[in-house]
Amino acid sequence: MSEGGQKDQGAIDWEDLRAKAVEVQSRAHAPYSGFFVGASLLGDDGVVYVGANVENASYGLTICAERNAIAAAVAAGTRRFTALAVVTPAKKAATCCGACRQVLAEFPPSFPVLCFTNSGDEIMTSVTELLPYAFGPKHLDGDGG
Repeated sequence: MSEGGQKDQGAIDWEDLRAKAVEVQSRAHAPYSGFFVGASLLGDDGVVYVGANVENASYGLTICAERNAIAAAVAAGTRRFTALAVVTPAKKAATCCGACRQVLAEFPPSFPVLCFTNSGDEIMTSVTELLPYAFGPKHLDGDGG
């Protein structure tokens, strides 16, 4: 593992994660924004879990692709992850929203996150870099650490 708890990125098949994120992106439900997002999450079990955003007319009830991928993994019994790829249709790569960052931080250790667009722009980051001072279980023990 490298600094920040990230696994060696050389062992991650980023092309496979990209392809799976793009495939599930096409199944997103985004009738209001037209902003179709796909995510593929590599569990430490070697299984790739996918998620697409699901919009709702009551916008606050929309569920992001990243959280859907996490939910699919947790439902399958996986709670440790190696990598995440997220694709958006924007011209510039967009990182995960605040709610997704908080949910991702719930599953340490940190892992690499590739945010990319259909047109080729990308950002390589990590869960820790996305949310460096995350609130988590350690804050619930009464003394903050």
